[in-house]
Amino acid sequence: MQYDAHHMKRAATRSKEATHDRIVDAAARAIRRSGYNGTGVADIMKDAGLTHGGFYAHFPSREAMLAEAADRAGSESVAMMEHIAASSPPQQALPAMMRAYLSNEHLEGIESGCATAALGSEMPRQAPGVRRAATRRIKEMIDLVARQSPDWGQPRAHERALFTVATMVGALVLARAVDEPRLSDGLRKAALKHLAPTQG
Repeated sequence: MQYDAHHMKRAATRSKEATHDRIVDAAARAIRRSGYNGTGVADIMKDAGLTHGGFYAHFPSREAMLAEAADRAGSESVAMMEHIAASSPPQQALPAMMRAYLSNEHLEGIESGCATAALGSEMPRQAPGVRRAATRRIKEMIDLVARQSPDWGQPRAHERALFTVATMVGALVLARAVDEPRLSDGLRKAALKHLAPTQG
């Protein structure tokens, strides 16, 4: 009997964790698609296949959920770039990362793409927990880019990584902002042309 109760408790905990994970996944997609202010609890719970009433069993507040969503969205962006770097020859890792980041697929894939490009302009108005989560992931992206540099470990590598990430994100933001496909294309291609050759 005691074993059954313990087993049932563990199963319930796993089920709650899986449901929590589903909500965070739905929220991570929603914030990239609609922005922080355009993301409501009811919509996220519906996307996760759950009722609105169950929300507070998982999060103390909307801000707590947004912080987890920002962290998840940022970690997905970093993981995608890490995968590209790991599957490229070392000297080709950074150009491969930039080609993927500034690709047409990434331009159109807002919901599953870089959280910083999708949400950066909204960040100053978010709760401290949300900003902290996003900042941590941005720093991870900068570190990942710096590690691909031939002079990794030198101050110059970090500075170049700051410039590279700022340019990549800025180019993607502008390419998504404009309503002229030719200009959008030009912004992405110009960023690639100036960044990729300098990275070796």
